[in-house]
Amino acid sequence: MPGSRSSRPVVRRLGAAVTVLLAVGLLGLVPPAQADDASDKAAALEQQSALEQQAHDVQSSLEFVDAGIAKSAADLVTYQGQLPGAQAALSEAQTRVSAATGEVNSLAARIDLAQQSKDKITAQIAADAEKATETKAMIGQIAAQSYKAGGLPANLTLILGAGSSTDLANSIDLAEQALRSQTAALEQLTAQKATNKNAQVRLVAVEAEIKDLKQQAEAALAAEQVARDQAAAQKATVDKLISDSAALNSKLEAEKPRIQSKLKKVQAEKDAVGAQIAEIQRKEREAAEAAAKAEAERVARAQAEAAAAAAAAAAAEAGNNNYVPPVFVPPPYVPPAPGNVSAFGLQHPFAGNIPITSPFVRNRPVPAGTADFNGTGYYDHTGIDFGAQCGTPVYAPADGVVQIAGQTNVVYGGGNVLYISHGVVQGNALMTVFYHNSSVVVSAGQSVKQGQLVAYSGSTGNSTGCHAHFETWLNGTPVDPMGLL
Repeated sequence: MPGSRSSRPVVRRLGAAVTVLLAVGLLGLVPPAQADDASDKAAALEQQSALEQQAHDVQSSLEFVDAGIAKSAADLVTYQGQLPGAQAALSEAQTRVSAATGEVNSLAARIDLAQQSKDKITAQIAADAEKATETKAMIGQIAAQSYKAGGLPANLTLILGAGSSTDLANSIDLAEQALRSQTAALEQLTAQKATNKNAQVRLVAVEAEIKDLKQQAEAALAAEQVARDQAAAQKATVDKLISDSAALNSKLEAEKPRIQSKLKKVQAEKDAVGAQIAEIQRKEREAAEAAAKAEAERVARAQAEAAAAAAAAAAAEAGNNNYVPPVFVPPPYVPPAPGNVSAFGLQHPFAGNIPITSPFVRNRPVPAGTADFNGTGYYDHTGIDFGAQCGTPVYAPADGVVQIAGQTNVVYGGGNVLYISHGVVQGNALMTVFYHNSSVVVSAGQSVKQGQLVAYSGSTGNSTGCHAHFETWLNGTPVDPMGLL
């Protein structure tokens, strides 16, 4: 098979990725926000996984065109997919800042009110203390004079102001008034003590409240600062996503003519390679059919000759010497319908459980709002990408003959390639194709057995990372390898 620089594996798939290149509203995906319960976390992880898969699909569909552009396209998808979540996170952070600021202001107002209450209570305690001192002084004066006089003073004029015995009655009245005043003062003093004690209790409570409010205020201030820091970080994230998306979008827009030119070139090369594979498999099927037809004719001829010999012997035995055997006419050959492709017994090309990073896709619609560089409205990924590390052994999926091995100019961006024809089984022709191999350890024309080491996976050509691109061509058409493995 000629070393044409083409490959069907990529063009439509290219078209696809390219179609997503300038996607701005490409996804409705929102990356995981802060999720407090298991269901929210599971949904967030699912969304993130879907976003990563779409970015990877875009990248893999452009790998044959340009690794750098493929990476930029995947990054653009990622940035645009992350932006709604980042904006939501920013909004939540700003809401937390507002709430924290409101809490700080509320606590400050409560502290101010508590301090005012403390000041009033303190002033009241001081005023009550002064009154109590005055009352105690007056009571002390009355009590002292009464004590000196042995109860009721002999000389009432000292206290009551009586200047003669004629004023005794009045003096006694005054003395009684003084005693009533003393009793009232004592009662007032008792009430003041109770009031003062109550005020002291209130003061302790207010002071404790102020202390607690200040602690709360300190915590609220710290929370406010954390919220402000988080909001600033989220804003920086949003700003960067917007800036990066704009830059990538501009870059891809500028690259659009070059990408379209490469797409046309790759499409032509892929068509040429596809035509070559189809021609090889057509010839294989024709040769197989011709061999089957020849074998059927040989069997029919042998059967006819045996029948003619038996007829001649019977005629001779009967004395019929004029017997002429019939002329052999081969019966029309009707090829059987193709059998089940499982008859190839294809096995996995890797020994381990290598994950599939991009599946086989035919006619995947171009996402709404994205640029359709290919002009078809859809794209294909005509193989499977396995996430194999560089240097992972690749084994022949079935017995066959190597058609192309280790060439790098067969398919643009395909790197080291390997094509193995598995011949025709039950009317079906099968060929397996591997791209981006780090090395190929078999040669063109070599027969290989199922399970034989044939290559090592890699990242040659326009590849964005270690992986294995694997294709299966059945009767000239690429089909999903998973239907054969």
